[in-house]
Amino acid sequence: MRLNVSPVLGGPLGQRLSAKIVGVLAAFLLVALGSIGATLWLSWQQEGGAAAINDAGSLRMRVTRLALDLQLSGRDGARADALRRDMSNYEAILQRLRRGDPARPLLVPREADIQQALAQVEGQWREQLKPVLLDALTRPGDNAAEAARFAERVALYVADINTFVSGMEAYNARNTDYLRLLQLLLASMAVVGTVALIYLMLLIVLRPLDKLHQGIRRLAAGDYSVRVPVETDDEFGQVSTGFNLMAACLSESHATLEERVRGKTASLQQKNQELALLYEITSFCNQSQPLEALCKGFLARVMRAFDADGGAVRLTDHGQGLVFVVADDGLPEALLRDEHCLKVGDCLCGEAAAMAESRVENMGGRADKQCSREGFRVVSAFPVATQNRTLGIFNLHFRQARILPPQQVRQLEMLGQHLAVAIENLRLAAKERELAVLEERNLVAQGLHDSIAQGLSFLNLQTQIMRQALDSGDPGLVDDTLALFEAGVKESYDDVRELLNNFRSKLSESLGQAVSSLLDKFRKQTGMRVELRSTGAGAPLMPEQQLQILFILQEALSNVRKHAEASQVTVSLSDDGEVFVLSVLDNGVGFDLDTVRNKGDGHFGLSIMQERAQRAGLQLDIESTPEAGTLVSLLLPRARRLAA
Repeated sequence: MRLNVSPVLGGPLGQRLSAKIVGVLAAFLLVALGSIGATLWLSWQQEGGAAAINDAGSLRMRVTRLALDLQLSGRDGARADALRRDMSNYEAILQRLRRGDPARPLLVPREADIQQALAQVEGQWREQLKPVLLDALTRPGDNAAEAARFAERVALYVADINTFVSGMEAYNARNTDYLRLLQLLLASMAVVGTVALIYLMLLIVLRPLDKLHQGIRRLAAGDYSVRVPVETDDEFGQVSTGFNLMAACLSESHATLEERVRGKTASLQQKNQELALLYEITSFCNQSQPLEALCKGFLARVMRAFDADGGAVRLTDHGQGLVFVVADDGLPEALLRDEHCLKVGDCLCGEAAAMAESRVENMGGRADKQCSREGFRVVSAFPVATQNRTLGIFNLHFRQARILPPQQVRQLEMLGQHLAVAIENLRLAAKERELAVLEERNLVAQGLHDSIAQGLSFLNLQTQIMRQALDSGDPGLVDDTLALFEAGVKESYDDVRELLNNFRSKLSESLGQAVSSLLDKFRKQTGMRVELRSTGAGAPLMPEQQLQILFILQEALSNVRKHAEASQVTVSLSDDGEVFVLSVLDNGVGFDLDTVRNKGDGHFGLSIMQERAQRAGLQLDIESTPEAGTLVSLLLPRARRLAA
């Protein structure tokens, strides 16, 4: 069952759980902000009204002080100045009450009766009190009459101030009641809002979560029939729908679990069998064995794995366009006789070889096919090919009807690739051995030319001189020529024996022991003083490298014997693990290296040593000076060293 659940935020905005929660919180926030704003406004009004009441109350004190200043101003000039200052301060207070002062703050309520009382106070000041004070200040002398008249008017004026102050006090008292009411309302809203939020959380969050939790517990306990009610279209509704779909899917999966486990087990067993066969074939193909044994063993293992009744491995001769049988099993003699060698493109096998692709054909009782006449119902052919080349095919024959699924066809093609790689490796190994033989034959030929051939040429020359001496009857020349002839025969004999010893060289002992044995033989053969110096003890070299080093040493000693006219030879072996060095130093006559190399013939000994050194990854250095001896050095750096 496939789960198909819409995205969690894919529903309409009004149905989303997040929208509901945000809406409730936003409404609660707006109401709270409105209430808090109202309380702030009322508290600011209260603060401004209190300042206005304070200033308005001070008017009563100040107007009484003005009356006293007026009474004393006639007898004291300083009192007149005080009267002017008090008048100025009084008018400043009236102006501040009219305009207000946000900095304090000070604010007279905008109520009509309060504003009317303020206007009455201002009017009485301008029209009744202030003119009396101004007349007293402009008329010198006794102000008793003006002071009495001013005192009468102050009594009425104070009554107006009291009316003004009482109005503001009543207004502030009402605001105080409103403020307390708002505070009670805020407290009630906090309680009601908290209860409402708790209820909403229980209704739209906790209750659906609890139902989902109960469903999950029952599902975990193995009750795959559990379903949760879908009561809303919000996120919890979508989650509930998804839970129900998941429970249905788990119920269906659990119902078919045993069948799927059996199918998976069978699939794993099949894969294990395929891997086991692949490992068996790969291990077998990696063994060193002849081509026929390789093909027979491969065919036997494949036939056993696929229950085939017969089979064959056929290789292609691309030069002649033929496909011939290399190995067979379970095929009748008549079939082998008729189809032992087919042309590419003939019959099923030839077509598969030509097209380099797998073929599976149902014979169906076809009388025109040799395989069908021999009782085979199904014949298959699979290429034996690498990525770049097709080497042939292999067949599987079945007497009963058989269907090879694509997976088995691919497996058989892979096995054919492993067989092709093994055959290619056999052919490459054979070519490598052939190439090694050819290279060694070339070195042997050069050695023969450098030693025996030149010796025979010298003997031929001495034979001609002997004939001339006999014809001329010169006994002295005959004796000299005979002595040279005997020396040439002895040198040729030594060359032959040396070559035979070289051919028989083998590493039955370590390189140091082999070098020591070779020097002992050289010492007995030539009578020279031979010294061996050996330092260091690195890891042993590969036998191929050791053998080439031994051959090069033999060639160097041969050159010393034949050409150096030396009395002492020093051979040094040094191996510090980083560089292997073999050096041969003689105290002979030496030679000019450039002259010898330019001769063309007669320097095959140097050429042989150079070729052997290159084959083993060695560096050959030859240093020689006429009348100063010769030094032959072999160096093997660590990068080219092959450990045994």
